[in-house]
Amino acid sequence: MQPQQWTVPGAPVQGFVWAAPDERGRVLLSHGVGEYAGRYVERYHALIPTLVDAGFTVYSFDQRGHGTSGGRRAVVDMAVLVEDHLKAREVLRVQGTPLFLFGHSMGGLITAASAARDPRGVSGVVLSSPALLVGESEPALVKVLAPLLARIAPALPVTDLGTGGLSRLADEVAAYEADTVMYHGKVPALTGASMLTLSASLWPLYAAWTLPTLVVHGTADTITDPRGSQRFVQTVASTDKTLVLEDGGYHELLNDECREKVRGIIVDWLRAHAPG
Repeated sequence: MQPQQWTVPGAPVQGFVWAAPDERGRVLLSHGVGEYAGRYVERYHALIPTLVDAGFTVYSFDQRGHGTSGGRRAVVDMAVLVEDHLKAREVLRVQGTPLFLFGHSMGGLITAASAARDPRGVSGVVLSSPALLVGESEPALVKVLAPLLARIAPALPVTDLGTGGLSRLADEVAAYEADTVMYHGKVPALTGASMLTLSASLWPLYAAWTLPTLVVHGTADTITDPRGSQRFVQTVASTDKTLVLEDGGYHELLNDECREKVRGIIVDWLRAHAPG
């Protein structure tokens, strides 16, 4: 499934659009750390083709430092990535069909930050294993020193996320490890520190969140904290909010044993919020 090129004005990123012939809605998809937009075509239980078949045109872009976009590999400042996301939304806001935001892991944090700062033009938000609670178990000294280290040595590899917590399916883990477009190193200091800072700063904003929201997270996720998703759903003011905690699910639910079920939940939720 070949996408068309898409430009995000003011952002040095490579953008893509997968157009639905009979569009009932649009989805802006944000990928996680180390990965890239095209991975959601072949992996993630063919999420993008499934959304297109369901009538949703999918827009996405490789974040700075990821995939086909320029920049030092995976060395990124979350504040800059949020600005890129807002620029992409501004382009899409002026069009007609309902616009939904989808974000996975780091992309979930960026999506949540973007929507919390400016909910205009958004019909709903889907967060997949979002990194909403970063560094909760880290010692206070580590949290204090992280921004300093990020300034001194932004590319320093600091956190090894590993691959064992991605999926309970060995073939999915093997596909991840064999993907040469992926960034396979440790999370750089700037990336990790800015995730910690951004995630902590957003909690006061969530109380004003009124957007329709679906959050899916695995209870056995060791890469992002499912307690963050629980706390988020408890905090937001929206009256239309759904939390799906998949018992025993790992980080990439759409690449895990429950992928069919979780994909169905996402597509059904989007259909229900974009009746066509």
